[in-house]
Amino acid sequence: MIIMKKITSKGGVQKSRNLKFDDGMNLDQIIAKLKLVGDLGSVIQVSARDIETVCISAREVLLSQPSLLELRAPINLLGDIHGQYHNLLRYFEANGYPPDSEYLLLGDYVDRGKQSIETLTLLLALKARYPSKFYLLRGNHECSSLNHFYGFYDECKRRYTVKLWRTFVDCYNCMPLAAIIEDNIFCCHGGLSPHLFSMQQIRKIQRPIEIPEAGLVCDILWSDPDLRIMGWGPNERGVSHTFGSDVVSAFLHRFGFNLICRGHQVVEDGYEFFAKRQLVTIFSAPNYCGEFDNAGAMLCIDENLLCTFRVQRPRVTVFSK
Repeated sequence: MIIMKKITSKGGVQKSRNLKFDDGMNLDQIIAKLKLVGDLGSVIQVSARDIETVCISAREVLLSQPSLLELRAPINLLGDIHGQYHNLLRYFEANGYPPDSEYLLLGDYVDRGKQSIETLTLLLALKARYPSKFYLLRGNHECSSLNHFYGFYDECKRRYTVKLWRTFVDCYNCMPLAAIIEDNIFCCHGGLSPHLFSMQQIRKIQRPIEIPEAGLVCDILWSDPDLRIMGWGPNERGVSHTFGSDVVSAFLHRFGFNLICRGHQVVEDGYEFFAKRQLVTIFSAPNYCGEFDNAGAMLCIDENLLCTFRVQRPRVTVFSK
């Protein structure tokens, strides 16, 4: 049974200034500076050399861990961030940074938001520094082709180089695809697949891997639940499938799970249940793209699998006369 609580925070006014880093800092120093940036409300410029160091370290850690993670509670889950860096920092500040708190992120760290570089650099640095406390699943936007259309490629090219963007892409291709928490909760970015018959199929996926146009890996990153259907249906995105509540129930029964946690879709309250609370969508970017009046949410799962939602409401813009 899911017992739900909401903790709401409101945003304030942030000032902005530029802050540059020197080369040669280790992971602890880079993370500390990135935290400071959040306190100061700064726009940062990390050196390309430091970013490359972070990516190389993170890539090694990602490949050392399985494609299907098996994790323990307590743990905190975040959905799509999409380059909304200050919202990401607010979650960490409210609930604690690793190693004091453990996290699983469900993908879509980049594109659309203004600070995808800062967002992904911090996440990869935390992964490299705290391998057993911080976990990053792959989302459909951790993909070179989508980056060209939705902003991250252009952000890297404008602020750094295309070569540095390729270094980030190398990390995407090493990210795990799904996680199981306490043999009870199945987590992924998108959703279920008609090609998934055994968890061993996910475990056997070899990385580095690019996202294929169809099949199991594609579905895990792209599929969506749909209230209007039973079984499987076409996806309006033009990629993968949609699935009904009956598919969710059958999946949970088959594998002995009680809940599916996924991201991938904007939802008004930051979280939204489906199939009689057997599936929850978590979206962590409030006021998404500055166009949606949505909240963002983090799911906190304690050692007894009690679930609490921490909700960030959209910032209120104050205009002076």
